[in-house]
Amino acid sequence: MLQGNQTISAFFLLGLTAVSEQQQHIFVLFLCMYLVTMVGNLLIILAIVNDAHLHSPMYFFLANLSFTDICFTSTTVPKMLADIQSQSPVISFAGCLTQMYFFMLLVDVDNFLLAAMAYDRYVAICYPLHYAALLSLKRCALLVVTPWVVCNLLSVPHIGLLGLLNFCDQREIPHFFCDLEPILRLACSDTQINDLTILVIGGAVIFIPFTFICVSYFLIGCTVLRIPSAKGKWKTFSTCGSHFLAVSLFYGSISGVYFLPSSAYSAERDKVAAVMYTVVTPMMNPFIYSLRNKDMKGAVRRLLIRKTYFCRW
Repeated sequence: MLQGNQTISAFFLLGLTAVSEQQQHIFVLFLCMYLVTMVGNLLIILAIVNDAHLHSPMYFFLANLSFTDICFTSTTVPKMLADIQSQSPVISFAGCLTQMYFFMLLVDVDNFLLAAMAYDRYVAICYPLHYAALLSLKRCALLVVTPWVVCNLLSVPHIGLLGLLNFCDQREIPHFFCDLEPILRLACSDTQINDLTILVIGGAVIFIPFTFICVSYFLIGCTVLRIPSAKGKWKTFSTCGSHFLAVSLFYGSISGVYFLPSSAYSAERDKVAAVMYTVVTPMMNPFIYSLRNKDMKGAVRRLLIRKTYFCRW
């Protein structure tokens, strides 16, 4: 990557704060959050795999969401923790593009998995008699594999276009990971094509699943309203509560980064929103999907009891 007549080989990640006294507090906080994310999501996956009662489409999608969240968080947090400890927040240009590629891939896959989970709830509530036929194992696998393939292909143009840019003397990224918007602001060359690509591809990847989720919940709402008893309405809609909360948390934070005009860009606001959807949301998902779910809580409890029993022997 050229910088005038020089070659840019690395960027400097400024992290969440430049105040050295706060660095160790941030390190401890994010290490704890990362460990909770890993343990929580791994428990979800292991509980679903080991409990035959949870071998259904809803939990199949949840296990895949947990796996994606583990990978998603691991693309940013370990590097940030290593930078704090080493006091050398350097990332190579190739490393920056690699991190950005996996970050975009995984956030896009998260979008589509949330849409697949909304479709699962829609079929379960609106067409319960056809649930097994509409969400067969083959179709569930297709709903999971297709986003991985499509999102892999959609991440490539962003990385390819970044490789064509020339960067100025400023190589400091005011963020804790390589994100598109902060890096584009370091470029000396015209970024109109990059901005258009973000608008078209990024907008479609977020807008299409989000619209699908909204339509699914609208149709679910119409079905629920036709249920005569208030208790029946609440019981039916409560099965969507966890997913609705996860969707609100994810899209609420991500909209603060990608749906505001460039003129309203704020590095501090960007970092706060990024922490929400890259760290907080993956950490909260295991609690959101298990605390109000008796089957999930029971499966996790049985898993822990079984592991404790084997450890004693």
